[in-house]
Amino acid sequence: MKSKAWYKKQLKRKPIQITRYTVQAVFLLFLLYVGLQFYQFYQHFETFGKTPFTERPSAVEGFLPISALVALKVWLTSGEFDVIHPAGLVLLAFFVGAGILLRKSFCSWICPVGTANELIAWLGRKIFKKNFDIPQWLVWFLTPIKYVLLLFFIAMVIQMDTFSAKSFLVDPYNKVSDVKMLLLFLNIGGFTLKFIIVIFILSLFFRNFWCRFLCPYGALIGLGSIFRITKIQRNEDTCTNCEMCTKVCPQRLQVHKVEKVNSLNCSACMSCVEACPVKDTLNMTVANKKVNKWFVPVTFFVLFFIVIGIAKMTGHWDTIISYQEWKELIPEARYIGH
Repeated sequence: MKSKAWYKKQLKRKPIQITRYTVQAVFLLFLLYVGLQFYQFYQHFETFGKTPFTERPSAVEGFLPISALVALKVWLTSGEFDVIHPAGLVLLAFFVGAGILLRKSFCSWICPVGTANELIAWLGRKIFKKNFDIPQWLVWFLTPIKYVLLLFFIAMVIQMDTFSAKSFLVDPYNKVSDVKMLLLFLNIGGFTLKFIIVIFILSLFFRNFWCRFLCPYGALIGLGSIFRITKIQRNEDTCTNCEMCTKVCPQRLQVHKVEKVNSLNCSACMSCVEACPVKDTLNMTVANKKVNKWFVPVTFFVLFFIVIGIAKMTGHWDTIISYQEWKELIPEARYIGH
């Protein structure tokens, strides 16, 4: 067992990473609580009121990216804000918008799938003593996959006219899309289960396999990095080429080989900055100006809670679906198709 002195040393050496792991754990526990609360909400209607009623947690809408993408189209083309799953639209709009300045902070700080991927990679290191690197030629082959998936979803939404998009939002299928998602995991099997097992195994060997190559949500958020407002800069004059920055990067970026980290995969986790043994060799910059290493995470969370607070105060967080409508929809959810 590690000594108290060891933990103090780690906290002093990499305070951001310790904070990040703590925040990831807190959000993972929070989302598990949200899942439990949503299950209790579902059970109340599924059992026709035999179990106690639990308020539906609006945060569950964060797991409905397709619905939110359609809602975003409607909002941008007609100015009408989704009232069926408003929290989903708020979260998607914020995460994508924040990506322009703060890169993929969502992915490295609060995404439950990202957290799970890092935990699996840690388990892989415990079992095999390391995570393995994918050959560069295969990285080039795999990287476009998430963008192809993203293009498919975006094209699907773009080809919908505004009237059809509005109709989708009020369709019973969309109204119970969160319930159908829950049912998918409650009755998991077949292709879905096999796919999850394959991703789990790949993630044991190759760190953050899902995030790096397959996640279209992360790909969408990462597009904001095209503007290159925020980036890690390396001082080549003071760099010792120890490669510590590359070794700790969750996205397996070759940080020690570039002057500026412009990759769309960079999640601004600050691992490389804290791992660098030479002061001011790696720095986070905004518009080419050096900023404190806490700038990105602190700004992200301040804006995150401000946006959610404003959404709640202005009535753009909770659904308008009534208790009576849930009572009619949920018992039939498994049979509702689109």
